[in-house]
Amino acid sequence: MSTGPRYRVAFRRRREGRTDYRVRRRLLASGRLRAVVRTSGRRVRVALVEFGPGGDRVRAAADSTELGTIAFPSSSLASTPAAYLTGYLAGLRARSAGTDSAVLDLGLRHPTPGGCLAAALKGLLDAGLEIPHGGEQFPSADRLNGTHLPRRLPEPVEAYKLKLPKLAERAEASS
Repeated sequence: MSTGPRYRVAFRRRREGRTDYRVRRRLLASGRLRAVVRTSGRRVRVALVEFGPGGDRVRAAADSTELGTIAFPSSSLASTPAAYLTGYLAGLRARSAGTDSAVLDLGLRHPTPGGCLAAALKGLLDAGLEIPHGGEQFPSADRLNGTHLPRRLPEPVEAYKLKLPKLAERAEASS
């Protein structure tokens, strides 16, 4: 380990490998809302976050566990269709909050063509948000409908998509 008067210990979140401060600084310097997409082994979370001097403020958010209220199977809340629907729900809520554009914040994750991060981005774009993106390959219609899953979805994604505006309105009315 290095020692001496000029040695500087890195920030804790950098040491833990949880934050890339160079990327975060560029995102914050843009002055635009960030569309933050985070995935885990059990669920997908999408939030539109605004930076402020007192800290980040969430403008609109969606979690894949909310999809259970529209009869989405709970066994696949971290799947590609769930990521797409969660992104779509967050996009609808952001549009109702008066947001029309954002920049994508994936954290330390790197998108895989046709994966969950690309599906969440497609959901945000389909909801009407303007998000600059490169040549990411979005998931095919078969992957969005969940035909690749061991337990297929009982309905196509379009049927679930039609139920989401009511869910977005309910959440807006309760807050």
